[in-house]
Amino acid sequence: MLAYTYIEPGRFALRNKPVPTLCDPRDAIVRVTMASICTSDLHIKHGSVPRAVPGVTVGHEMVGVVEQVGEAVTAVHPGDRVTVNVETFCGHCFFCRNGYVNNCTDPNGGWALGCRIDGGQAEYVRVPYADQGLNRIPKGVSDRQALFVGDVLATGYWAARISDIKPEDTVLIIGAGPTGICTLLCALLHQPRRVIVCEQDPARLRFLQTHYPDVLTVTPAHALEFVRRNSGHGGADVVLEVAGTADSFHLAWECARPNATVTIVALYDTPQVLPLPDMYGKNLTFKTGGVDGCDCDTLLRLIASGEIDTTPLITHIFPLQEIDAAYALFEGKRDHVMKVAVTM
Repeated sequence: MLAYTYIEPGRFALRNKPVPTLCDPRDAIVRVTMASICTSDLHIKHGSVPRAVPGVTVGHEMVGVVEQVGEAVTAVHPGDRVTVNVETFCGHCFFCRNGYVNNCTDPNGGWALGCRIDGGQAEYVRVPYADQGLNRIPKGVSDRQALFVGDVLATGYWAARISDIKPEDTVLIIGAGPTGICTLLCALLHQPRRVIVCEQDPARLRFLQTHYPDVLTVTPAHALEFVRRNSGHGGADVVLEVAGTADSFHLAWECARPNATVTIVALYDTPQVLPLPDMYGKNLTFKTGGVDGCDCDTLLRLIASGEIDTTPLITHIFPLQEIDAAYALFEGKRDHVMKVAVTM
């Protein structure tokens, strides 16, 4: 089968590999029908994910059809259309039982697919703990609609859920990339009074204004003044930081009102510093961490009912045979790309 493979830092390549087989009774083999490229894949390519293993098939955003299941798998069956969770989790340890599946204590727990074990930018993928890692796609929901459920949409849903957004809140989201848009969609489910999105890129601002005209937008240079002017208590009640730069990290706590919640969704390349003397008296609550992808069934129901639609994020589609070109476009941020789908 064809599989996009991490060769060495700075280099991925399409390779022929054997079709995966069941290694454990809890495994499933999924025939991938559509996958996507994530910024985390670029982090692997450039060597900033030390856990990533050279030779691994990359890719952790995918949907497909179950081909084979181990004898212990009961939740899915051959022929089922499924989303694949970015997290591998056992479902039984302390963290899994409490909904913190990103911290699963299994040796393959957390982000394994496309990082430490073969992922889904390939024709087939083996999914460990299939009863936890696979969710059946409802009838009438397309691959395009379901593609982001297991990763970037789960991230946005998790971030909005732990932020405790209330109807009277002004919510600030910093960053309007794919994760920022998914965070926006999930924040809107909580029906806050006002949502402001801060973004520097003109193309992404146009994307927001085209698809979400009721959302206020602002650039970072004017964000502090704008947020204070459009909120009731000197700043946002909830801030979700999705951009992942030192400037956006600073802006997040600066734009928050006293006693606000600041949720860190972004992944940073370098440590960030909290200037506690400058923040003294703001009494902020910070929430941080990786996605806990335990709400995929809920997301699929919301998609089926029309309450969430991530399909506008798919701006380009390439066949697997042309995945090099897909990566070049995505990494180069050309042609107003948001997300690239890869078909098998």
